[in-house]
Amino acid sequence: MVCSTGETMGTISARERKDKSIGYTAQIRLKEGGKVVYTESKTFDRRQAAQSWLDKRERELAQPGALESAAKEDPTLADVIDRYIRESRRAIGRTKEQVLRAIQVAPIGGMTCSRVGSQAFVQFAQSLKVKPQTVENYMSHLAAVVHVARPAWGYPLDEKQLVDARTVLKKLGATGKSRQRDRRPTLDELDRIMTHFGEVRARRPASAPMQALTAFAIFSTRRLEEMLRIAHEDLDEAHSRVLVRDLKHPGQKIGNDVWCDLPPEAMRIIKAQPTKKGRIFPYTNDAVGAAFTRACQFLAIEDLHLHDMRHEGTSRLFEMGLTIPHVAAVTGHRSWSSLKRYTHLRHTGDRFSGWKWLGVVAPPQATPES
Repeated sequence: MVCSTGETMGTISARERKDKSIGYTAQIRLKEGGKVVYTESKTFDRRQAAQSWLDKRERELAQPGALESAAKEDPTLADVIDRYIRESRRAIGRTKEQVLRAIQVAPIGGMTCSRVGSQAFVQFAQSLKVKPQTVENYMSHLAAVVHVARPAWGYPLDEKQLVDARTVLKKLGATGKSRQRDRRPTLDELDRIMTHFGEVRARRPASAPMQALTAFAIFSTRRLEEMLRIAHEDLDEAHSRVLVRDLKHPGQKIGNDVWCDLPPEAMRIIKAQPTKKGRIFPYTNDAVGAAFTRACQFLAIEDLHLHDMRHEGTSRLFEMGLTIPHVAAVTGHRSWSSLKRYTHLRHTGDRFSGWKWLGVVAPPQATPES
């Protein structure tokens, strides 16, 4: 279709969403002299709706002065978030997308960009019935959208308004950093947990091998989602290391693949697993996390999380006398300063030396007779 502003090109593309449903994105591109001077897109649940919107917008943009008016578009915050998710070249993590989708359906999501100021940001944050550190996560993910809205698309979303709002929220105590945990399991607690998991596996052989997963979390210092992503092709047995895919990092999570050293106990547990191709632990985060939580509740062990095994494993390495660089090579920490809190030791030496449960989950291989 050709209009007074030049050539208009409209397309509709179907894309599978993370929930497996299909979305239809209608996109309009206006060209003048072979150069794209304006783009606009919107996603619909049905192709027919996408086509109707496309036809309507093409007719509107064909009118004199329509392009200039469109360039001053003032979309809702929900529409900006939708565009951010759609056009982001870097994959967006599950938690971040869930947060952004929640913001879309909140009252602030229905406000146009020009109306969203510091008060609106503050009111939204105060409406969240969650902990201050969770509110901070919401505002951080929202900031990623606000930071690009004006420079990338010209939307009247004021970055300074969000900066002011976050300052106010911090002073009011509505936001805050997560409290650093220092909970470590006692050997008696681990004995009870491992015994319980053994009994569960005996009754349900198809259930996740929680004894092996708990021990591996300690000796490898890996997070749950990292453990469950490890595949046999990620192992470098010759150098006793593993490629940890999407290693958690404040600035980059997706695509942040890092080689981490594997202590001998962790490698021994991997070699004892029955699967020899694909994922070493082919189980879901929810199933494994819930199994650990249920065990602690059943055993009346208070305030102990599976993630605390990472803290235990990291502390163990320092207690064994390893240096910060050596420990960082195992844990994957980029900043050595973040490991300083682990250097206040409670023990010296390896309190897992001769730990009977390692022999249970990874029996020593018999030495061939000469």
